[in-house]
Amino acid sequence: MKKLLLLLFILPLAFSCQKKQEVVKRETKKEYSNIKVVHLEKAILAEGKLFRIDSFPTRNIVPRPVDIWLPENYSSAKKYAVLYMHDGQNLFDATTTWNKQEWMVDEVASKLMNENITKDFIVVGIHNIPKIRWQDLFPEKAIDYLNEKVKDSLFSDSKSKNFNLEFKGDEYLTFIVEELKPFIDSNYSTNPNQENTFVAGSSMGGLMSMYAMTEYPQIFGAAACLSTHWVGGMPSKTNPLPKAIFDYVAENTPSAENHKIYFDYGDKTLDQYYPQYAAKVDSIYKSKGYSDENFKNLYFEGTDHSELSWQKRLDIPLTFLLKK
Repeated sequence: MKKLLLLLFILPLAFSCQKKQEVVKRETKKEYSNIKVVHLEKAILAEGKLFRIDSFPTRNIVPRPVDIWLPENYSSAKKYAVLYMHDGQNLFDATTTWNKQEWMVDEVASKLMNENITKDFIVVGIHNIPKIRWQDLFPEKAIDYLNEKVKDSLFSDSKSKNFNLEFKGDEYLTFIVEELKPFIDSNYSTNPNQENTFVAGSSMGGLMSMYAMTEYPQIFGAAACLSTHWVGGMPSKTNPLPKAIFDYVAENTPSAENHKIYFDYGDKTLDQYYPQYAAKVDSIYKSKGYSDENFKNLYFEGTDHSELSWQKRLDIPLTFLLKK
């Protein structure tokens, strides 16, 4: 009798859950139906096709363009890994960027796939909004690792300088995980699981890539962080942000069993401030069980903080993350 009653209780609950899932799916499809994806036919690419959503609808951050690059001969008959990248407007076409530089993502990705070095993958480039880029890409929870006196001083100082210190890193990640990723997985032929979902960026985008995998280890299997901006803000001897960021990382590093993370740095222009942190980065990740198989922190002597530098070594992190 007890088994029968339990069964009678479970069946309606299961049916209710199924109905809820169906409602969510229907609502999601309805929400996506208003999203217009445009083929950028005039984009100058080596291979593949570039598409743009001019203003991706979101409840979490300021709406912005999102680019989707599909490799040559993309086919719905295959499944693709997905690489999410920050600063999307700088990735593919130098003729449209502010400094006439680009990452050359389509060139490098196509070469790696054509040579059968990496998995087949698509790239999703999230544009930044220059005025609020720092607020969007700062690892928000690291602020909690500042003592209250320092935190109050930081906010007071920013207010006196008319600088908006409203951190949006958590909301930015919520946008990717709960809004953008479901759209990509619903509309493209992807492998949506953790081992096929990657994130990459440079400078503040490097910090955010680390933060994305740390906050959502069940979503992102690996991250590439080029010229990671460990200083967190303006470089100075009294800057409290690096310690707060490292304290956060040390306490929240995701499991080494099913994650990979790549860091690198140069020594020119803004990159000159990063070599001093290399030993600290190594120490944290090695103490958490990471090894040469799933952790890199590479030094590129004589390189500066620019897309030209990152494009020259992009094949290294992409191979590390996506190697077959």
